[in-house]
Amino acid sequence: MTFERDAKTLELPWPFTGREDEIELIRRSSSAGHHGIVVTGPAGCGKTRLVTEAVRGTDCARVAGTPETRHIPFAAFAHLLPEAVSLHRAVQLLSTVRLLMVDDAQWLDDASAALVHQLAVHGRTRLLVVATDGDSVPSAVSRLWTGELLPRLVLEPLPQEETAQLAAAGVGGGPEPLTVQRLHRLCRGDLRLLRDLLGAVREGGLLTRLPGTDDWAWRGPVPVTATVREQAARVLEGADRGTLELLAFAEPLPLAMDDLDLDALERLEADGLVRVDDDGAVRLAHPLHGPVLRAAAGRLRARRLARRPEQCAAALAAEAAALADRIERADVRTTDAPVGEWLVAEGRPVPARYAAVRARFARLRGELREAAAWAREGLRETAGDPACRAELALAAAQSGEPTGCEASARAKSSGEETGLDGGSDADSCAARLDGDPDADAHPAHTAVGTVPDARAAVWLAAARGDLDAALAAVGDGAYDAVRLGSPGRASRRLPGDDVFAQHADALARNDGPALDRAAERLEERGFLLFAAEAHAQAVRAHRDPRAARTSRTRAVALARRCQGARTPALSGLVLGELTARQRQIVTLAAAGLSNRQIAEKLTLSIRTVGNHLYSAYARLGASDRGALPWLVELPAAQPA
Repeated sequence: MTFERDAKTLELPWPFTGREDEIELIRRSSSAGHHGIVVTGPAGCGKTRLVTEAVRGTDCARVAGTPETRHIPFAAFAHLLPEAVSLHRAVQLLSTVRLLMVDDAQWLDDASAALVHQLAVHGRTRLLVVATDGDSVPSAVSRLWTGELLPRLVLEPLPQEETAQLAAAGVGGGPEPLTVQRLHRLCRGDLRLLRDLLGAVREGGLLTRLPGTDDWAWRGPVPVTATVREQAARVLEGADRGTLELLAFAEPLPLAMDDLDLDALERLEADGLVRVDDDGAVRLAHPLHGPVLRAAAGRLRARRLARRPEQCAAALAAEAAALADRIERADVRTTDAPVGEWLVAEGRPVPARYAAVRARFARLRGELREAAAWAREGLRETAGDPACRAELALAAAQSGEPTGCEASARAKSSGEETGLDGGSDADSCAARLDGDPDADAHPAHTAVGTVPDARAAVWLAAARGDLDAALAAVGDGAYDAVRLGSPGRASRRLPGDDVFAQHADALARNDGPALDRAAERLEERGFLLFAAEAHAQAVRAHRDPRAARTSRTRAVALARRCQGARTPALSGLVLGELTARQRQIVTLAAAGLSNRQIAEKLTLSIRTVGNHLYSAYARLGASDRGALPWLVELPAAQPA
């Protein structure tokens, strides 16, 4: 919603989404019997908004520090205290305030900081203190947590899955996974930057609806807004611009350390502006600095410094081979693969052979929506590619969608309608990779010893709830049998020292602790979905109820990161993690009631119902209320 005034648009704040666990922790800390909490984190991660939402509807006094008033005693409390007040008198006057929010505590003047500390010592006022990492915090404030007067919540940057929620709420509709990945990489959890960038993308007409879906995609250049320039300028001021420009125009490729001024490079590395890997390859440390530096250069300089297509083609082939090698070594931990991401970001064709490897790598990590997105990118370039079609079907089936093959057909047709045109550099890069006969870029087998298209039937049957048919179709897919709960079929076909074999052995012995250990090893190697499934199987194997609860909590936490995964091993786990109110609302929504009907029935506002449903979708891995009947009516038999 916007208001028009004097030809200017005033936007209302975005809806608050995500951070469910953190907001509940803050609410508990500010309730009766508790003294409060300190919330710290990097600038822009949403600390103030989080605490504001936590105290919404309560009688809460608020103060805030500012850098301009750090030399004025009690400046932050000027609206609550009389002039020329002593510290002792200030404590007395504020003892009747039951809940006090202190924002930007890193900028409090010394007298205000001392007052906050004394209020914490006396314990009559519950305190919610917000401070930004990286700034010099008054010692009286830091002693709140170092002296154990108040607990401290260190707020991490917004994770990728919650970035997706916020982006969807901000522009009305769901962003597709590769767009979410791009936004998260550029903004690094900075909510102010995310809002600024999304606004510029929307106003610049860079959002494209994906055919046949309600999802939108962002392809094309990064808008260099005033906010982006200002943020980069604060960091880049005084740095060696020549070296940074060379790196900016080389993107997405790195430069060799030996090709740069080593003295300048050492200074840039010390300032955190570049990073150097073990092979001596140098990149810019922040992904937004490249667009800013390129935008500031003239056309002739840009043409002289820009990357060459043949360099990109070789790097893309190497990237695919490296990912394939990681899959073969059963190590799918996060790794840099910027060339393929650059192709997608620029809206250029992605070679099907590369897209299939990226899809497989993402699927093995449990990033199912991302895997499907990469498969669709490959199908847009080569509509009938069997590897991409198989990866799309596997990702869809393990998300509980038995119509994965129909999704492949939709992806095939969408390639003719996206309108994401190729360009000279990227087209050349893509054509060169498609002509590359290197078999390592498109391996026939995965680390778990199966051919992807042969496995699609297994998981399509599992998605339909027919486990007998799924197990009958397993064939050589030994580890698939373990994931489906039948380790006996795999015991003789997996190497004894293999992490997958350890999972199979622990399940065959119904050994809860051993299943948890196998899950930890799987998680260390990046197999988040497999780890979630192993922890879920441990829940049923544990004899100790406390150990079972711990395994369940770990399984749920990992499953939430797997982008809507719904496999038999995860059946019934996530639904139980909803709050009582969320379960109530989800059950009514599953029965077919509209948000308005639910609101009337439970005496809530329609917005509150919508917020609860949105949070529930994220926890359940559901995209809309169409999946709710399946989740609610048969929680014990259906994947959650």
